[in-house]
Amino acid sequence: MMASITNPFQSSIQTTRLSSLYLSPNRVVTNPFVLKTRSLTSKTTCLAFSPLPENRGPPIHVEFSGKTLRFSGWSELLRRRGSIEFPVVEAAAADADGHAKPSKSFAERFPALVTGFFFFMWYFLNVIFNILNKKVYNYFPYPYFVSVVHLLVGVVYCLVSWAVGLPKRAPIDKDLLAVLTPVAFCHALGHVMSNVSFAAVAVSFTHTIKALEPFFNAAASQFILGHQIPLSLWLSLAPVVIGVSMASLTELSFNWTGFISAMISNIAFTYRSIYSKKAMTGMDSTNVYAYISIIALLVCIPPAVLIEGPQLMQHGFRDAIAKVGLYKFLSDLFWIGMFYHLYNQLATNTLERVAPLTHAVGNVLKRVFVIGFSIVVFGNRISTQTGIGTAIAIAGVAIYSLIKANLEEEKRKAAATSKS
Repeated sequence: MMASITNPFQSSIQTTRLSSLYLSPNRVVTNPFVLKTRSLTSKTTCLAFSPLPENRGPPIHVEFSGKTLRFSGWSELLRRRGSIEFPVVEAAAADADGHAKPSKSFAERFPALVTGFFFFMWYFLNVIFNILNKKVYNYFPYPYFVSVVHLLVGVVYCLVSWAVGLPKRAPIDKDLLAVLTPVAFCHALGHVMSNVSFAAVAVSFTHTIKALEPFFNAAASQFILGHQIPLSLWLSLAPVVIGVSMASLTELSFNWTGFISAMISNIAFTYRSIYSKKAMTGMDSTNVYAYISIIALLVCIPPAVLIEGPQLMQHGFRDAIAKVGLYKFLSDLFWIGMFYHLYNQLATNTLERVAPLTHAVGNVLKRVFVIGFSIVVFGNRISTQTGIGTAIAIAGVAIYSLIKANLEEEKRKAAATSKS
């Protein structure tokens, strides 16, 4: 039938143009503005077509544009009566069942390449952040204020992303706010204490101490949450404790402020993981992290003002600008905040793409990269015992992460089997 229509419909329809188009078996309606069916069997408005005469001439080739065929000039009337359309589907884009085949994206065609890129950016941004962060402390030793800058830049980034709809902001109510507030408080405390440690001791030493975080996680799971930790997991933590102890005894930059701050950071991040389990909601991770950053910023501002505010107003800002200039000072603060937010966001996106075992190995390698690059960039001298202790601690974290990932995988398979 469509083959017989070789020209588009015009605003007026002549009777000769519709010699094969009938609105009922006995009547042709010539009024170009009214199309009704005079059917005895149905009162619905529709178009009925009589069989077309067999065409014995040469075959007519008809090309389809993939667009919808509409009655030209009748838009206003047909909009009121219900538009009449002839959907056309390109044959080349359909499979054997008549369903269109969508083209695969780059991420679907090369998933391993995309995942590798996520890992690379995660490591790269983390290393750059740690290096720039330590360089800022060399001429601006105010970790509480710097922590506020980290979160402030991230919050502005989130607000701009919400404004443009990438991603769309998820609504929040008072119940969800009550759930996220403890997570944000622990996040703020851990972040500030990490920066206090970074400002006080070498970056490599802070990360060595922070290698104890799995030990605190296991202790909290066993004694606070009541989860039974297997003996193999506890034994794997022994090298971590021994290695950190060896590194701490001979670390040249050791001081109690850096050591205690890093330990408090470990405890804070442990409780953050505990409260995060209770904060599992239908909200996506990007929105959750944005809300946590906003709340954490509000938590960090008061101690920064009380502890460092008077010194900053008297000579802190003036001394920093005198050493590096106003432009470099402001740009350094901006970029460390941006790198802090981006590496955390990339870490979340990376962990969503890989299995727990891959995540565990990747997290250990990230700490090795940060320690290695910080030693090279800042030229920190370390004793032989410190180097051996750091290596033992990192190896212990790797063993612990592998064992824990395998246990989690076994639990997941067991749960899947019981459901089936």
